[in-house]
Amino acid sequence: MELWGTMKINGKGHLEIGGCDTVSLAQRFGTPLYVMDDTQIRDACRRYVNAIQQYGNGMVLYAGKAFSNIAMCKLIQQEGLGLDVVSGGELYTAMKAGFPPERIYMHGNNKSYEELRMAVEYGVERIVIDSFHEVELLEQLAINYDKNIGVSVRVKPGIDAHTHHYIKTGQQDSKFGFGIEDGQIYRIIEYILTQPHLELKGLHCHIGSQIFETDPYIETAKIMLRLMWDINDAYGLNMDEIDFGGGFGIRYVEEDNPLEPEDYINALSDGIKAYCDNNSRQYPRILIEPGRSIAGPAGITLYTVGAIKHIPDVRTYVSVDGGMADNPRPALYQAKYSAMIANKADKPAESTISIAGKCCESGDMLIWDIDLPKVDSGDILAVFDTGAYNYSMASNYNRLPIAAVVLVKEYVRF
Repeated sequence: MELWGTMKINGKGHLEIGGCDTVSLAQRFGTPLYVMDDTQIRDACRRYVNAIQQYGNGMVLYAGKAFSNIAMCKLIQQEGLGLDVVSGGELYTAMKAGFPPERIYMHGNNKSYEELRMAVEYGVERIVIDSFHEVELLEQLAINYDKNIGVSVRVKPGIDAHTHHYIKTGQQDSKFGFGIEDGQIYRIIEYILTQPHLELKGLHCHIGSQIFETDPYIETAKIMLRLMWDINDAYGLNMDEIDFGGGFGIRYVEEDNPLEPEDYINALSDGIKAYCDNNSRQYPRILIEPGRSIAGPAGITLYTVGAIKHIPDVRTYVSVDGGMADNPRPALYQAKYSAMIANKADKPAESTISIAGKCCESGDMLIWDIDLPKVDSGDILAVFDTGAYNYSMASNYNRLPIAAVVLVKEYVRF
């Protein structure tokens, strides 16, 4: 199995990440255990920042919904990224971490009055409007706090990215944003312009997640640029900011074939520049929101193997001490993962097994039919690419405790 980042197999035949023996981590902190690699996170952040700097006028916003806590917010700030939050809880976490509000953008399709009040009070840089109701709430808050509020508007560009239908967001039939074809985007723009305390700064879109192509982003860029120019011309505005969201895919299993961060950003940048040049327009300020592609590959989850059940002529179920409570993605949309027996990382595969969770649900299956070495009770299973949408989506179903998360960092001994 291919290892990446700081992962390697040490002299004991154990999996290491960030210079730490995963078996030792499991013994020290217990399982299930989320492990995040500081070096891998920072490397992804720097690659995105460097790529956007090559464009010349833009910012990388880390999508906090992928994985967020105080330590992660501090790390993201240190690497010079902005932050995308979608709830009062994510905003509160960012502020507790001392994250600068002028680098925070707030999204969400149903922001409450309290969440919007927090955003206004903290002074976040931008609030992305997703409903007419939000306009009313924001204008009242602006009056109450005697300040103008910078806003942008979420657009449905009509792009149907090739991904699971639960994580598509850019198509016409979506709970997010305002459509172009039905004219809703123009109605919300006109309504915002009637509010004296709201300052329209730009447009936002997001076409989906786990996307392995650049063509959807290039096509989206053309649609969003044309829309921004049409709105500016029609209403005498000078909007120059477009947020293209994220959705950049990662490798969960061998057949996944993601591009590198630079490939996505360079293709988007080149497409924008070419389209602007062809239409004699200035280049806009652009924003991107990688989350999964920063946190996902940097995380693994460690489990302890418990019951092993052989069903003759059917399959072998290997149960672990976690499951859908710490990783609901397989149950939600048949997400696939790869794994390794961490304490037998140097052993060859011997049999095909299926990894079952411990929740009282038949659908609590982490991995179907994976080839691994002989598995014994007490072994430590490492599931890869769990840094995004695992800890952030964890629950206390069956009254299971939320797993701990540790950040590891390789260091040099002198």
